[in-house]
Amino acid sequence: MIIAGTLMLEAPMRQMRLAAGWLLVEDGRIVEVHESDCPHTPDLGGDRHLVFPGFVDTHLHLPQFDCIGADGLKLLPWLEQVIYPAEAQWEDADFAGAATERAIMQLLARGTTSFAAYTTVHHDATRAAIRCAAEMNVRAIIGQTLMDQQAPPELIRPAQQLLDETESLLSAGAVGRVTPAVTPRFAVSCSETLLRGCGALTRAYDAPVQTHLAETQKECQAVYDLHDKMDYTELYLQAELLTPRTIFGHGIWLDAAARMLIAEAGSTIAHCPTANAFLNSGTMDRHAHHMAHVKTCLGSDLGAGTERGMVRVAQSMIQAAKSIGRLPPTPAEAWHQITIGNADALGFEQVGRLQAGAEADLLLIEPDVNWRQAVNPLACLLYAWDDRWLDRVILRGQVR
Repeated sequence: MIIAGTLMLEAPMRQMRLAAGWLLVEDGRIVEVHESDCPHTPDLGGDRHLVFPGFVDTHLHLPQFDCIGADGLKLLPWLEQVIYPAEAQWEDADFAGAATERAIMQLLARGTTSFAAYTTVHHDATRAAIRCAAEMNVRAIIGQTLMDQQAPPELIRPAQQLLDETESLLSAGAVGRVTPAVTPRFAVSCSETLLRGCGALTRAYDAPVQTHLAETQKECQAVYDLHDKMDYTELYLQAELLTPRTIFGHGIWLDAAARMLIAEAGSTIAHCPTANAFLNSGTMDRHAHHMAHVKTCLGSDLGAGTERGMVRVAQSMIQAAKSIGRLPPTPAEAWHQITIGNADALGFEQVGRLQAGAEADLLLIEPDVNWRQAVNPLACLLYAWDDRWLDRVILRGQVR
């Protein structure tokens, strides 16, 4: 299959660029990338189209898509009043499978073809979510959300049960393009026993880890009170959960010492600007993290996050930096973040890029703005973005 148009390609310094060209796709992979006029009539695309890699979201919650917009609450009461009741519905695995399908359809409709996601404490529901994602042919990391304290009784499980269930997912390995993860929700809802057990599983299986860290000041105080006055990041370090494959959601309220620990471990912080603004949690200082050599990625954090599409989350990332007086990422850097940058953060080296050998997860886009004449075409496309521009979504070479 030949796909032609203006290609979004990697540029130096973690940026993207645009160039006319065409791709040859065979057996679900990009075989050739050419920056030249297409010598044949393309199967898809043409002069009016742009060809982008699929977008990547590094932090979202599959059970929370129906909770978007529950406004007026801070994090902890929001969890108690809105999220935990919604997650309790996942006791029904059939409900969970249907909810996962709806969520993924919404992501695909906005160009997100790969993601990292939390489910709930329910093991059968997590298996249903993994099966659904695999059948829909997305690339994903999905983890059973682990809680053994400080949550409603119906959402708490004994630590050993949770560890055994997680190990059963890890030992089974990937299902299709979906990889299971070790997913303790956050240190408020996890005992030290559970956290240390998660660390042991992570070592044993070299598994990806996803959890939350320092989203709000009250959360940080709760961790301090619950865990013998231990620093939040130090607690994760002692549990051996600071690894190169760990994605920490938020990371807003971190000091220099915490940043140093995270940087030394090679862990990554998922910046979730739309969610942070919605819950009034604070603003992550992306620049300060980078100056401390802490790696960052970008996530929607649905459903605290109010944007289901990564382009608008990228817009919010830029605005968040401006709001605290920091030099913001450029549009070229923003496009890189939601494609190659996020893919690399998740260890997805085969997606998020138009390169020979990459999996053909692609977006065919037909804008209704005159972006070619813009002072900065990438900025024009970023800020004028409309999900209705998506003409085709392609997963492993298959047009949806």
